[in-house]
Amino acid sequence: MFVGRKRELEALEKQYAGNDFEFAVIYGRRRVGKTSLIVEFIKDKPAVFFTGRETNLAENLVLLSGSIQASRFGVEKAPVYQSIDDALDRVFSAADGKRLIFVIDEYPYLAGAWRGISSTLQEKIDHRSKKCRLFLILCGSSLSFMENQVLGYQSPLYGRRTAQYKIEPFDFFEAGEFFPNLNSQDSAAIYAMAGGIPSYLNRFIGSAPLKEKVIANFLSPQGFLFEEPENLLKQELRDPANYNALIREIARGATRVSEIASKTGLETGVASHYLDTLIQLGIVEREMPVTEEVQGKTRGRKSLYTVKDNLFCFWYRFIPGIIDIIQHNNTEKAWDFIAEGFSAYMGRVFEEICRQYLWRENTAGRLPFFFQQEGRWWGHDPLQKMESKIDILAIQGKTHALFCECKWRNEGTGRDVLEALLQKADHFRFEQKYYILFSKSPFTVGCKKLAAERGGVRLLSFREMNVNR
Repeated sequence: MFVGRKRELEALEKQYAGNDFEFAVIYGRRRVGKTSLIVEFIKDKPAVFFTGRETNLAENLVLLSGSIQASRFGVEKAPVYQSIDDALDRVFSAADGKRLIFVIDEYPYLAGAWRGISSTLQEKIDHRSKKCRLFLILCGSSLSFMENQVLGYQSPLYGRRTAQYKIEPFDFFEAGEFFPNLNSQDSAAIYAMAGGIPSYLNRFIGSAPLKEKVIANFLSPQGFLFEEPENLLKQELRDPANYNALIREIARGATRVSEIASKTGLETGVASHYLDTLIQLGIVEREMPVTEEVQGKTRGRKSLYTVKDNLFCFWYRFIPGIIDIIQHNNTEKAWDFIAEGFSAYMGRVFEEICRQYLWRENTAGRLPFFFQQEGRWWGHDPLQKMESKIDILAIQGKTHALFCECKWRNEGTGRDVLEALLQKADHFRFEQKYYILFSKSPFTVGCKKLAAERGGVRLLSFREMNVNR
């Protein structure tokens, strides 16, 4: 089932409707839905779709020749072309005066089989693009290769693209389209485990109880997601062992580089290098207090590291500690271990969902002001004379601020939570201050009364956030 990607499809269709040569680069992490997007876009259109293989040039040439023969523009009894150059000539010629889409999926594999492919494509584009209507699409899962060897300044293809699409995982609300009949808390739990990757979300479609789906995918040695994060690291990295250790410690609560390095036994400089690679892969992110980001700081003593990808965060937080239990087919014990710590784990995910919600409301103009930046804040509170943190702080310049607290717990959110948030906001010197309490559970009478008395406070339950999901 194809879900979402409306904005990308509309942009691709707009490109297709033109009369000129087009060259789109589509990239993103594995299983994020790049190929599904392309297949949805090219259906009912004349196209050559070729997938590069991790094999030698000869076999890739045979497969490319077959893709050309099977294409809509038709070549009866097409030969195996003598070279990639000849095959590309045939495709460019077929697009003279008419629109034809040519997709090379898994482009890094083809480039690995023949290093001259980018230079050859450059030559074709430079000398033949003005008289043809070819729509060339290069697609790849290796982020570093696509950003450096296709989009980068040193690439022969630099400056030739007419569009680029970095395909990101779905947010919680987009992921919910996979489960239109599921209650919002189960949807949140699935998102917390699988993230926004379509291939993983598809594993949770169906009427079976959530527990059965978790057991089938994570808690069985044959499960689709049982070894998925480790396998992804092996595909992307030469030295996955240290990366495994880093991710696990961050998922378990280590946030500062010195702490992460100490727990993994790595030198701080080495750990920083590995962390930068994980950031590039979209698995880990480095955060600064949002007020310092406004000042242009990107790292420093206050930098914190978190696991950005939900699948990786969930897997490394829970699965390594129960591998032996799973291998001995004791799924109930494994499930109990996850269930015991899952509510605490959901606190981080709920903050992420609330941030996504705020951006949707911000874009729609449904907040008291349009904020330019948002993020977490932590630091010293001079009024309370202690370290403090704010779950979400959204800012417009130096004048407006929105302070948010996110509570994922079964008991009702009370007056004390709102009082604490108001106190934290007191030492900030914004002219206009607003407040939102996000809560999994309903709010107490005392909390509602204080919100009404104070003004500028919105109390928002998780159920209300999902009314128009």
